[in-house]
Amino acid sequence: MRAEDIMTRPVHTVGPDASVESAAELLAAKTVTALPVVDDDGALVGMVSEGDLLWHRVPTDPTAHLWRHPDQEAARPPGTVREVMSTSPVTTTADADVADVADTMLQHDIRSVPVVDGRQVVGIISRRDILRAAVRGDDVLAREIQHRLDEYAGTPGRWTATVHKGVASVAGLLSNETERTVVAVLARSVPGVTAVELTGAGPA
Repeated sequence: MRAEDIMTRPVHTVGPDASVESAAELLAAKTVTALPVVDDDGALVGMVSEGDLLWHRVPTDPTAHLWRHPDQEAARPPGTVREVMSTSPVTTTADADVADVADTMLQHDIRSVPVVDGRQVVGIISRRDILRAAVRGDDVLAREIQHRLDEYAGTPGRWTATVHKGVASVAGLLSNETERTVVAVLARSVPGVTAVELTGAGPA
């Protein structure tokens, strides 16, 4: 399964000069944990997460105001995304294996990874996206594969798809190598499928 199979698109983004408040409102409204930060050309320049926005907004010492001298000016909290965003975001590409994306998330302790083409953001993957794909039942996967195969064949029943523990098996006559490749790709492209076995007979 590739990143493009489970990534969310279009992607909600924010500009570096947007206010911290507007970024927080967007995170809450879209129920996401992080936003890619893009410049005027749409190029990725950073990532801003819930933690980034909260870091300077919640005092580490809630009693600090009790001992600060009256003449001492309070530190100004950051006002723009540019001041709190991560400038070296971890990214992935659409053709990356989801297992590798999950491993990257765990290694860097991050919850979202933007999917890029060059510097352009084409999607985003969250831990929730990976979990959702991983827990889809075999019956659901088999139905989705069968639907794709029937659409490609133009008639139902030419091939029969079954799935066991994420591994798809496709039975039925496969006319040539091109058809074998197409059928395998169709089955493999269903999110949650880990491998494909073609059990149908080939051309005589």
